Amino acid sequence: MAPTPCALCNTSRALIIRPKNHQKLCKPCFIFLFETEIHNTITSSSLFRPGERIAIGASGGKDSTVLASVLKTLNERHNYGLNLLLLSIDEGIKGYRDDSLETVKRNAVQYDMPLSIVGYDELYGWTMDQVVSQIGKKGNCTYCGVFRRQALDRGAARLGINHVVTGHNADDIAETVMMNLLRGDLPRLSRATSIVTASAASDIKRSKPLKYAYEKEIVLYAHHKGLDYFSTECIYSPEAFRGSARTLIKNLERVRPSAILDVVRSGEDMARLVPSEVTNSGSSAAGAKDIAVIMDGEAEGEGGCGSSSNGRASGGEMAVMEQKLRDEETQNGDNEIDFTLQGQRHDRHKPTQAAKTSSKAKRLPKQHLQKCGRCGYLSSQSVCKACMLLEGLNKNRPKTQISVSIEEEENSPTLTRRMEGLTTVSPEANVT
Repeated sequence: MAPTPCALCNTSRALIIRPKNHQKLCKPCFIFLFETEIHNTITSSSLFRPGERIAIGASGGKDSTVLASVLKTLNERHNYGLNLLLLSIDEGIKGYRDDSLETVKRNAVQYDMPLSIVGYDELYGWTMDQVVSQIGKKGNCTYCGVFRRQALDRGAARLGINHVVTGHNADDIAETVMMNLLRGDLPRLSRATSIVTASAASDIKRSKPLKYAYEKEIVLYAHHKGLDYFSTECIYSPEAFRGSARTLIKNLERVRPSAILDVVRSGEDMARLVPSEVTNSGSSAAGAKDIAVIMDGEAEGEGGCGSSSNGRASGGEMAVMEQKLRDEETQNGDNEIDFTLQGQRHDRHKPTQAAKTSSKAKRLPKQHLQKCGRCGYLSSQSVCKACMLLEGLNKNRPKTQISVSIEEEENSPTLTRRMEGLTTVSPEANVT
């Protein structure tokens, strides 16, 4: 059987079957097409402006590593004129974040980008290990999501940057749509599907250049480019509600590979039905379209551990895929690599006029921003969500830590009196 030629160049042998559309491509064409699609997403949404300083939310995982690599390549190829740097958050998770930060430090050298690291312990006086030991593994992602969002804002503010890009991919967005759909939270769903989000608590905006990139294609790109990234899952994330939504999305993808983008686009369609006064959407000074405003304490589909987020497919599916890539390449570099099942396509219909006007959306009270009375962070309440969570943690923390050194213990009057009481012989003891 003759080898299948690449669908783009028609000269090289096809080695990769894209999970998104089953297109058979050679390695160079796949890499170029992946980068071109990210470029089209950036330009169509007007994400950047020349001379802008951009902080890349870097966790050391595949998403943020690929994002940094692609942005560096596109910035040089298309002359964006951006000043790129890496911003990492240290949540204080031993055996996970400390190892991934070593990867980020190597990436900073490899991509020649400055690196800034902000820690939970520095900002809040708590690490995530301490939080989990206090509250358990149920609900810990709520704490991490709130703390991480504020930490990113504060880290960017320290650097004088008002634009942070994150590595959220199409799988992440689909999971967020499903989560908010299951919770019945249409306003939050509409904000989460926007490619640009602005925080109601700061002037810093976020954007997601990888919004339409499949997680499997990100792994393929990282593998064929030989990128250095960290692929261990957060030790606390399996307990998160997002894990249930992720499992559902992965099951849908196995039956129908286009399901991921279908869910994302459905979320975008539903977002258009939500009144602007509910979503607080507006226009960007940089020209970006449909900026959604994330209210204080609201997670942005980040999944607790950020983009972070890093080998997060359920059951270690991404790790299995990475191992299969290595095995295929070792055995026979000319084999086609296929990680998708043939799915049946369907036509997506536009909503009818009757559906648009059938019912009026319920008006929600507008939230007014003010400074948090404790930390000064902008909030819709007198006390921000982070301070409220910290108050609950600090109430259960011992007020004073008691510790006695060996030297102090030996010189302790109380201990001396006790020892004297043991060694003193009473007069009655000498009576025979």
